[in-house]
Amino acid sequence: MKVLMILTSHDQLGNTGRKTGFWLEELAAPYFVFRDAGVGITLASPKGGQPPLDPKSNEPAFQTEQTRRFEQDAAATAALANTLRLSDINQADYDSVFFPGGHGPLWDLTNDRYALALIEDMLSAGKPVALVCHAPGILTNVKAPDRKPIAAGRAVTGFTDSEEEAMHLVEVVPYLLEDVLKEQGAKFSKTADWGVHVVQDGLLITGQNPASSSQAAKTLLIALQRQGAA
Repeated sequence: MKVLMILTSHDQLGNTGRKTGFWLEELAAPYFVFRDAGVGITLASPKGGQPPLDPKSNEPAFQTEQTRRFEQDAAATAALANTLRLSDINQADYDSVFFPGGHGPLWDLTNDRYALALIEDMLSAGKPVALVCHAPGILTNVKAPDRKPIAAGRAVTGFTDSEEEAMHLVEVVPYLLEDVLKEQGAKFSKTADWGVHVVQDGLLITGQNPASSSQAAKTLLIALQRQGAA
């Protein structure tokens, strides 16, 4: 069983002059859910190499047992430092794909033709796709076979407007994913800010926020096991 994890390569938080990137917990927690289950993991990003880490995600208040484990794991940190270039990825080589969030994906992965095509091809091939926190925003540009928005009529979740307000970034981000997904006809659901909430609609799995990343990975793992992915 092989899972592809795709991280952002974008490191600028709008015009604030502050850094962003991927959120560490959203990589670390799923990474160990997969690895501890014996799943092969490949990390990729649009630019390849070392993806930018959102520095806020590694502040003491946001560190977890899994983020500390990741930083102390030589194999994990080596894989992160040497992500494959997304354009070199062949979806046929993997059983599934998982997208960690962080604010970075709102700028690059949302508009990355390789990321969009990968999701479309995975779903068409009957392979589960999972996205957590801000990563569900990528779905706003993914199309169904009939070229309608992939989220139309589907049950999804993602980082909420109220959570973005709590981060004081409503005026900074390029779009609010909750609003856009709803506009596209998605059945968007959510729980209280920072609570665990994961939604599965067929092959599509979405998690609301960092706290939901581990459960999203476990849900994806169950979906793979039910499919009997080799």
